[in-house]
Amino acid sequence: MDRTHLLQSQRSRYFCSTGTTRAIHMAGLAPIAFIAITIGLTAVAQETERDPDFSDRPVRTGPIKQAKDPSGPRRHFRLKNPALLTGEDAERLYTELKSDMATRYGLSGQPGVVNYQTWKRYNRVPYPSVSHGNRYLSNYGNPAAAAYGRFEQAGRLPVGSILAKDSITVSKNGQAMPGALFLMEKMESGFNYVSGDWRYTMIMPDGSLFGTTNGEGTERVRFCISCHLAVEQQDHLFFIPEEYRQN
Repeated sequence: MDRTHLLQSQRSRYFCSTGTTRAIHMAGLAPIAFIAITIGLTAVAQETERDPDFSDRPVRTGPIKQAKDPSGPRRHFRLKNPALLTGEDAERLYTELKSDMATRYGLSGQPGVVNYQTWKRYNRVPYPSVSHGNRYLSNYGNPAAAAYGRFEQAGRLPVGSILAKDSITVSKNGQAMPGALFLMEKMESGFNYVSGDWRYTMIMPDGSLFGTTNGEGTERVRFCISCHLAVEQQDHLFFIPEEYRQN
């Protein structure tokens, strides 16, 4: 089986409808009950034409929108019908999913993945991000990245800093599913001039590696470099919206 078909097989899932929806991985890995949960939400986005918390563009209905060329996407795959959640609901869903998310991400063997949820978390509750495909994100940083907690005053982070953003998707019908894990690791000078020596890595919810800068699948995460160039003057770092920041 070639790599393309292997990845497609690894990302295939069965869902069964039992109070809490479960997923069974089909790539020969031990099943872990983690992929999707459906619970009542106190605030789900209304069926309106626009969703101001995510975007000022019209909201379309349907599943996650795939890139025209998955081997070299220009942006994150986008959920077309995201739910608009209260912070309380977003945190509740994330709490249900995060332990199994970390277990699956850890299958990738990538640095910084196994223990990232023990690091400092910089947001109070998951926050919505249009740039990450209308997912709800949580930001963590390892001890070397402590200056990130100063946000716009962070300056340049030192070599060895790792920032991890895990994600969940939540559709308007209240179904929550793990999304990808996004990592930024500051490498030694000369690693990649254009990226500011940051290595970008994206790990899929099943633990498969989507891509990593200067490594396997580097072309699939090249858009990360392009996006973060917009904030080159602040060490290529975007920061959490102020209302979601952890004091």
